[in-house]
This record gives sequence, C-alpha cells and structure tokens, in this order.
Amino acid sequence: MPFLLNLAAPLSFAHQILDQEDNLVQLFKETSPSVVFIKDLELSKVPKASSNEVIQLNEDEDAKVEGTGSGFIWDKYGHIVTNYHVVAKLATDTNGLQRCKVSLVDAKGNSFYREGKIIGFDPAYDLAVLKVDVDGYEIKPALIGQSNNLHVGQSCFAIGNPFGYENTLTTGVVSGLGREIPSPNGGAIKGAIQTDAPINAGNSGGPLIDSYGHVIGVNTATFTKKGTGLSSGVNFAIPIDTVLRNVPYLIVYGTPYSNRF
Repeated sequence: MPFLLNLAAPLSFAHQILDQEDNLVQLFKETSPSVVFIKDLELSKVPKASSNEVIQLNEDEDAKVEGTGSGFIWDKYGHIVTNYHVVAKLATDTNGLQRCKVSLVDAKGNSFYREGKIIGFDPAYDLAVLKVDVDGYEIKPALIGQSNNLHVGQSCFAIGNPFGYENTLTTGVVSGLGREIPSPNGGAIKGAIQTDAPINAGNSGGPLIDSYGHVIGVNTATFTKKGTGLSSGVNFAIPIDTVLRNVPYLIVYGTPYSNRF
C-alpha cells in the first residue's frame, strides 16, 4: 500500500503538467490566427500611375525586403495594429517606392496576403494602423483585454515572427509594470509592461497575451545583449489600455487625438 501511495503523487503531477501543456497548445491555436506577419518592401521603380493592375508584392528583383514585423487583427474590417517603427518607412515614404505586405490566416485556416495601406500612426506611442482588403475572407480579430489589473508574476505569452519565423510562441511572466521606454519621436512611453517572454527582431507589433488569450500589450522593445542583437530577457510591451485610447482615433482621423487641436 505505501508503494501505491507513493506512485499517486508523481502521476497526479504528470497529469497537471499535461493539462498545462494542453491549455497552452489550445491558447496558441485560438489566438495565432489573429496575428499577422508584416514585411516592408522597397520597389525598384515607381509603378505607372495609369496602371490598374494590382501590384504583386513578391520578393524578387522588383521588390526587396527592407524589414519584418508583426501585428494583430483589430476588427473584421481589416484594420491591423502594429508598431509605428515597423512601418515607419511606409509612413514617411516620399518617393512612392515603399510597400507593406501583410500575411494573414482566415477563420478557416487559409493563408493569404494583401498589401497594407497605412491609415494612421502615432510615433509618440509607437503605434500604427494598417488597412488590408479582406473581401471574400472571414478573419478573426484579436480578443482585447485590459492592462490596469495586471500583476507581476502572472503568466504572459508573445506571438509573432522573430527573425522572420512566422507564428512563433514564447512564454514568460509579467516582470514589471509602469516602466518608461523611449518612443520613436524621442519622447517616452510611460506605463510599459516589462516581461521576460523572449521578444526579438520581428516580434515588434505583435500581441502580448494573458492566459485567457486576451491582448494585454503590444510587443515593442527589448534590451539586447551587447554585440549579439539577441533579447536579454528584459522586454517591453505598450499596455493595451494605451492602445485602446489611441487606435480608434487613428482609424477615424489618421492622427492622434492631441494632434487635432
């Protein structure tokens, strides 16, 4: 009997581990269709203005990849939220050569891509909104959570495309709250979420999610190990409450609320 009793604890623990893994697998399956892969492309020549043909965003001699990033689906109309620094070249393009290729998955699991048109951006908070044509496709918007009730130590997960590897999941915890990080316009973004969930080049603009699959932040920055370019484990996300205050204005007006006065 003592032998049987001793076996019970390891078996129960093993079942708990399997349950945790199953939950994480299910979490990824349910949330990854809302995450997109963004590629910045530079055309070799300006397309003819009179042409009615849809530009094929193929990475070949006519268009080279300038950078990659991530984003997530905001609504069923094809609005995509990402970091401003992911699409800064498109936002400041003056020669008509910059393009943005967005790879998505529809609700049935079919992959497709569309050109992303930038409709609003706010460098002060490192946020931008793209719009893609999703006619004929049913897409899955991300579930939006809140960040004012987060606690240090709770689990969080990042989904994105580090170094171009699509649909990558990394796990960690909320390591700190109320951090201050630099913004692309030289200012500071206050209230950032610190996490040890690995965030690397290409993760920028993707969602940081909680255990329920709700977006709690936009992955935006990492301290890198000197000379390596690799994440140090000190990573940051823009809190979703900040995103919720700004993105609706970017969609409607194209500029932050503060810029309209």
